[in-house]
Amino acid sequence: MINPNLKEGGEKVDSNGYIIFAGTSNPDLSEAICRYLNQPLGNAKVKRFSDGEVQIEIDDNVRAKDVFVIQSTCHPVNDNLVELLLMIDALKRSSAKRITAVIPYFGYARQDKKVAPRVPISAKLAADLLTTAGANRVITMDLHAGQIQGFFDTPVDNLFAAPVLIDYMRRYYSDDLVIISPDAGGVERARAFAKRLNAGLAIIDKRRSSPNKATAMAVIGNVEGRKAIILDDMVDTAGTLTEAANAIVANGASEVHACCTHAVLSGPAVARINDAAIKTLVATDTIPLTGDKKDCEKLVVLSIAELFGEAIYRSHTGDSVTSLFV
Repeated sequence: MINPNLKEGGEKVDSNGYIIFAGTSNPDLSEAICRYLNQPLGNAKVKRFSDGEVQIEIDDNVRAKDVFVIQSTCHPVNDNLVELLLMIDALKRSSAKRITAVIPYFGYARQDKKVAPRVPISAKLAADLLTTAGANRVITMDLHAGQIQGFFDTPVDNLFAAPVLIDYMRRYYSDDLVIISPDAGGVERARAFAKRLNAGLAIIDKRRSSPNKATAMAVIGNVEGRKAIILDDMVDTAGTLTEAANAIVANGASEVHACCTHAVLSGPAVARINDAAIKTLVATDTIPLTGDKKDCEKLVVLSIAELFGEAIYRSHTGDSVTSLFV
């Protein structure tokens, strides 16, 4: 990709028409996006009252500006979501022309339908909150379910980490690959990767007994003697991942790797991955590498800063975002 904010010779393109702010959830990614765009990060103060309430103050003039707010709603999910909502509200009340919420990891996406009586559709509520706060557009990545785009009353650009992940696979994994979908819901994603990598395809028959607990029952497809890559949109407690790895090894795979967009890695995830038959777990930096995630010896983190940088610039200029993935 070519930095769209630099002319030939390194001269900066005038970007006074837009400004980027960031919450506190993923400062490294926010700074990397701004470096790619050769754009300074806007000045915003994010503080806490003594009881924990979030306090926001925007120090830059945003009147009639195209504004982008970068914030992943990862752990602590509720704090980061409220922080994003308050930043959007502050910008709306400061007469910003357009506000785009850039959410690399969109939390509450797993509850996208009623699966039992008297349960919420949390993804719809989160979408409504963002719209009510004043977001005119959303840019996110690899939503847990594609239909969540329809929960918003504003345009949504759902980016894909596939270009970054596939490039890594081509460089570091040899031939005779088989892409594994850990459940029936991920088959379409796995098929798309398998097609572009000229690899085989297999599916794990998984039955979930309760939230965050899963048992892999069988492998549908041939993995014997092949290098298997388990592909998912996120890894949370890694229960599904480790059970899938055990099933694949039991079916004769030569080695097992894993690949995901969002490395949530909560609870016992790191210990499970370190003890599992998985050689590497490749993920992106939509969620920061904090806490015990740094102890995950098998984790390889790829940056998606360029993809988000391109999407932000193209959203501002009105160019095609879809062409990033063609």
